[in-house]
Amino acid sequence: MTQESVQGQIAAPKPTSVDVVFASRVRKSPYHRSTLRCGATGFSIYNHMFLPMVYSREPGRDYFNAVRRVQLWDVACERQVEISGPDALRFAQLLTPRDLSRIQVGQAAYTLITNPEGGILNDPLFLKLAEDRCWFSLSDNDILLWARGLAQSGDYEVSLREPDVSPLQVQGPCSEALLSGLFGDWVRGLPFYRFREFDFDGIPLLVGRMGYSHLPCFELFLRDARLGEALWERLWHAGKPLGISAGAPIAALRLEAGIFSYGTDIDERTNPYELGLGWMVALESGHDFIGREALLKASAHPPARLVLGAEIAGAPIWSGNEDHWPVFWDGRRAGVMTSCAYSPGLDKNLAYVMLDAEYADLGSALEVAHPEGARAATVVGLPWIERMA
Repeated sequence: MTQESVQGQIAAPKPTSVDVVFASRVRKSPYHRSTLRCGATGFSIYNHMFLPMVYSREPGRDYFNAVRRVQLWDVACERQVEISGPDALRFAQLLTPRDLSRIQVGQAAYTLITNPEGGILNDPLFLKLAEDRCWFSLSDNDILLWARGLAQSGDYEVSLREPDVSPLQVQGPCSEALLSGLFGDWVRGLPFYRFREFDFDGIPLLVGRMGYSHLPCFELFLRDARLGEALWERLWHAGKPLGISAGAPIAALRLEAGIFSYGTDIDERTNPYELGLGWMVALESGHDFIGREALLKASAHPPARLVLGAEIAGAPIWSGNEDHWPVFWDGRRAGVMTSCAYSPGLDKNLAYVMLDAEYADLGSALEVAHPEGARAATVVGLPWIERMA
């Protein structure tokens, strides 16, 4: 590696332990006390809420619990922006370049929210609850403030709010058996990216077949935060014969599936074409959206950089990455590695790399500036594993 490539790559010493102080300033989810009882030991902050991230300190245990059995993931930090009123869908369409006109009531869709420069402000799920009401289920960003500003600047008869909705994901190959046993056989016939409102013995839910991995999974949108512990305990008791465990969004699973993380792999300087998501930009639909002119110009030229997969050689990188690591091609700076994780199932270190276009070729040999020493890497396509419906 060149001198440029190693500068600043000395790892800072890490403390032996870090205390998490829970306070009212940062919100706790309705499942918070349940996660603590189930052994949550590490947390992050996401949408101003504590997000449990670590349960087992044993490498690979959480991963295999998810891929072999069934897990509960507290993802209540995925807050909803609810748009309702006569102009709800017209206003929702202003926020995203994806054409929402064919989305049916009871259907969800992965979307992008873009700024005037065509950069990505969020990559939420869009859920159409009615012809005059919908949700954007958010990644980590204050989109409700953005939406309120836009609504004030235009002629829209809409109401915007954050509803009392707290998602809980049920992940793994036994997820369908668990939920069909509790809710009924209709769960087995629920198509991918479809949802249904359901009253579970007085616990109001919206049940969707979707989630943050390639595994069979469901998302339960709890519509009364007071009942979070009751919902968790019902699922936990019913899941014991299936080997249920508590878990958290696992980096290796999302990388395997080619799923991006907002704030890690995407930010407002990233446009859809750089992510291979140009198919979501409906320039031919005729609808207007924030960033349309910028993305129209961007569509006329190949992107200057691209996000691709990479496999990093060497020992397992269990700790992932706290920062973006520089990437080099033949000694020249080629881009950055945004995410990495060791996949126990594939026995590989997986990564996403944002590369200048001239270096973004499948099979290219790269060098990643790992804090403990340079690692060889190879560019590959995404995903490693297709999602299971």
